[in-house]
Amino acid sequence: MNKEVLKKIIIESQEFIQTVGLINRQITIDENANYVFVGQRRTGKTYFMFQLIRELIRKKKINIERVLYINFEDERLLEFHFNDFDRLIESYRELFRQVPVCFFDEIQNIKGWEKFARRLSDQNFKVYITGSNATMLSREISTVLGGRFMVKEIFGLSFHEYLSFHGVIPESNFQFKEQRFEIQKLFNDYLYFGALPEVNKFENKKEYLSNIFEKVFYGDIVARHHIKNDFGLKLLVKKIAESTMDETSFNRLKNIIKSSGIGIGTQTLIEYFGYLNDAYLIFNIGNYNSKFVERETSRKFYFSDTGVLSLFLFNPESMLLETLVYNHLRRIYGEDVYYYRDNSEVDFYLPGKAMIQVAFSLHKDQTMKRELDGLQKASEKVESEEFKIITMSEEEVLNYKDLKIEIIPAWKWLLSGYLSH
Repeated sequence: MNKEVLKKIIIESQEFIQTVGLINRQITIDENANYVFVGQRRTGKTYFMFQLIRELIRKKKINIERVLYINFEDERLLEFHFNDFDRLIESYRELFRQVPVCFFDEIQNIKGWEKFARRLSDQNFKVYITGSNATMLSREISTVLGGRFMVKEIFGLSFHEYLSFHGVIPESNFQFKEQRFEIQKLFNDYLYFGALPEVNKFENKKEYLSNIFEKVFYGDIVARHHIKNDFGLKLLVKKIAESTMDETSFNRLKNIIKSSGIGIGTQTLIEYFGYLNDAYLIFNIGNYNSKFVERETSRKFYFSDTGVLSLFLFNPESMLLETLVYNHLRRIYGEDVYYYRDNSEVDFYLPGKAMIQVAFSLHKDQTMKRELDGLQKASEKVESEEFKIITMSEEEVLNYKDLKIEIIPAWKWLLSGYLSH
């Protein structure tokens, strides 16, 4: 790889980072650690690295010349190979004769990157890495990088961040002021079009979301895993979307797909689920009440973005709302989120902390009774400090068979850490 090209890219990147517009994300990291940032495409991993660079310049008073930022999706790096990593460091040192702080974007495109990253860490370089492929950068990272890097998932925007992107900062007691109407309107957009930062730029948001899905589906899944039956995989994605909110087994999904004339084996189906999860397209949770084997075979599946989910559904409101709640819980609690199903059902259970039902509307008495009974019966079997029903608009606090249950609109629940009373 030509050093002059590498030097040109290094300088251009330093200049660009100083001019790009940023709205800071609410993501915390340990300043002393090296990191791999993982997540679905377009969740803002690159811009979060720009945020870190700006903070280093502002807080640590380092010069922009200390920054070595490389985006390995740059078409000028198509011929970049593992042996060129040393040439990259040499090119930087010839320019600045300093020890750089390294920021490597989409580094998974270069085969053998792991050994280079490990060597830099062993030599006490400060290194930050992003990638969209979760298999290589998350599941295997503990062995490949030997504990030298911490893994941080970067999700789409939280609702508070989404408001900031639109120039809205919740005022004190905003839930009682005119501002609440503006916040509620933005919540509707957030629900239907999702949390990917760039979706806000586009007039035709559905087209943008469709393009993102196609890129993830064909680029990160079909091409990488050499899948020949891409129609069967896409049909599986559609059936998962239609099964959102429902407990689903691999056998049930296999039979649904088989009824459409597509033959697919159970083991292949399980592998497909792994690919969808690795690409951060779909997550899954288990029944807290099940034995381990049952918990692994019967799951509930959720898309990582409500905007992408909406591409597959008609009248999607209830499914979008439950998916939005799940993604908010995952952002906070990681994989420690379950559902509870026995002789009752609770949509989400945070062991020992909270039981949460999601209902788009509680106007029907039978819906209200079902949600309340689910919480009450589950509370007899497992412990919880809080009981909530998250809705689109209804709000109330009531006592039901010795339980204090809070009914709260989703927009207010998402901002509960910012409420002032």
